[in-house]
Amino acid sequence: MNQLDALKQFTTVVADTGDFRQLAQFHPQDATTNPSLILKAVQKPDYAPLLKETMAKFRNKPLDETMDRLLVRFGREILSLIPGRVSTEVDARLSFDTNATLTRAERIIELYQAEGVPVDRVLIKVASTWEGIQAAERLEQRGIRTNLTLLFSFCQAVACGQAKVQLISPFVGRIYDWYKKSAGAAWDEAANAGANDPGVKSVRQIWLHFKHFGIRTEVMGASFRNTGQILALAGCDLLTISPELMAQLATTEAPVERALDPEQARRMDLQPVNYDEAGFRYALNEDAMATEKLAEGIRAFAADAVKLEKLMKEA
Repeated sequence: MNQLDALKQFTTVVADTGDFRQLAQFHPQDATTNPSLILKAVQKPDYAPLLKETMAKFRNKPLDETMDRLLVRFGREILSLIPGRVSTEVDARLSFDTNATLTRAERIIELYQAEGVPVDRVLIKVASTWEGIQAAERLEQRGIRTNLTLLFSFCQAVACGQAKVQLISPFVGRIYDWYKKSAGAAWDEAANAGANDPGVKSVRQIWLHFKHFGIRTEVMGASFRNTGQILALAGCDLLTISPELMAQLATTEAPVERALDPEQARRMDLQPVNYDEAGFRYALNEDAMATEKLAEGIRAFAADAVKLEKLMKEA
């Protein structure tokens, strides 16, 4: 059995791509997208017609609505190839506006429903800002499931659990990137690999806390840099993996062992943690890595949304 199939015994494997033609060979359960992945996809010859077709049909609509229609078009194509759910992201430029996030999320769901896609096959991705988490809580109360992204810290995860969101996506690779850059020449790759990887340690802490306290929010490790990070989280609820890393796992037959054990979580001596807005903002501010990576991630997704709009106008 290859490592990808072995991993699927412990963890739901999710494809992290906008390139839906790559999906069939790996048989993932779910798929996630973001503006950067969609931007990358529409610049490929295979997907350029989708952009042109969407623009030709909806050019008279506001640009933000047309972008949502493009994202939904990609989502529909992905859903035709997987049995589970697709995550579709709200514009990152709305990350600090609860009401605008709500409105945009509801429109995305309405566009999916107009295409005959059931609401339970879509997760709305929202940045894990305080405002985003509040929007997600209200969406969940309305029966719209959410995926809280750009999550780098324990306090973000706890607040999401309090909000009873469906799923969180802690970013393993970006946490690793920050610590490696911060350490500079002193970084020891071998000493910070596998279970000692700072991104892996962050997700493990969140997962153990959630399982210990029976928090139902699903934990999906994301943003991986290597297969070692993935295998060190075998047993996590879900892992969203790029096609390139799935291919590496699929061509390797080394054994895979469960790394995260629910029984271990239940036996741990942990204290409950809760955050109000002031506590959340202070805890996030105290975490330099999370503060910097959250801001950087929002800027990057927003910049790619602007680039995508430019391509749409030119199509």
